[in-house]
Amino acid sequence: MQGRNDAPRLVLYDGVCGLCDRSVQWLLDNDPEGRLCFAPLQGETAAAILARHPDVEAIDSILFVEREGERERVYWRSRALFRIARHLQTRWRLLHLLGVLPTFLTDLGYRLVARLRYRVWGKLESCRVPAPAERGRFLP
Repeated sequence: MQGRNDAPRLVLYDGVCGLCDRSVQWLLDNDPEGRLCFAPLQGETAAAILARHPDVEAIDSILFVEREGERERVYWRSRALFRIARHLQTRWRLLHLLGVLPTFLTDLGYRLVARLRYRVWGKLESCRVPAPAERGRFLP
């Protein structure tokens, strides 16, 4: 199942953002069961998803796509982070509880970090190349 275009839980990330790259590595480390798959926003998988969801706000940092049967739902900004947390190891799963906070507040914090991410964590020359053991979890 993992690594296919119909992955049930897909993290779309900015493939040239240093913070996003580190976040993907952290997610890989904290998702040993392989529940999450990944694709760069600059890739064909993200382009196809965004074409199906014109209502998704223009985002250049992180999106989370959940699929169940024919239903596909896309989350962005802080809502994406809280939905992703639901699929991590037990201790990190508790982060999803922050989703009860008002979206305008959590998105404010998210936007601040997103605005500073290139200055603080840098910009990569290209998207990350997954390790051989991770390749099945990455989509183009």
